Amino acid sequence: MNGAVAFAQALGVSELVIGLTIVAAGTSLPEVATSILATIRGERDIAVGNVVGSNIFNILAVSGCRGSWPGRPPVSGALVTFDIPVMIAVAVACLPIFASGATIARWEGALFLFFYVAYTAYLVLAAQQHDALPAFSAVMEAFVLPLTAVTLGVVGWRAWRRPAA
Repeated sequence: MNGAVAFAQALGVSELVIGLTIVAAGTSLPEVATSILATIRGERDIAVGNVVGSNIFNILAVSGCRGSWPGRPPVSGALVTFDIPVMIAVAVACLPIFASGATIARWEGALFLFFYVAYTAYLVLAAQQHDALPAFSAVMEAFVLPLTAVTLGVVGWRAWRRPAA
């Protein structure tokens, strides 16, 4: 992981982008491996609990420790205004999917994979202050996010209307 961080820094990638992509992926691999093994063994509740618990812990405990550390460096404005709201929105978006029958359909998994790729693309474009960033942001805000909100709303409504088994 140190080599990947050094390589990214040599390319001029900001520490925020490195932390939100390379370091996050490296530290999430144990949770991913545990969740995959639990799913293969038919323990889907453990897989979902592991992912949700890890994300809640990362958002609340790590952020809380960071915020209470004396003499801490200032937090990036982009982290407060964009990255943390995105993390919270993704966590909330998982709720109707988890309520839709204890399984995650391929299209739901593909939706979240698409969002991860789009989020990473946004981070790279923003770090490089690329000319395509305003157009990319406009497409995400005007088309992709509303369509996803409607889709997740329908999934949640169907799960709510489904009779208990």
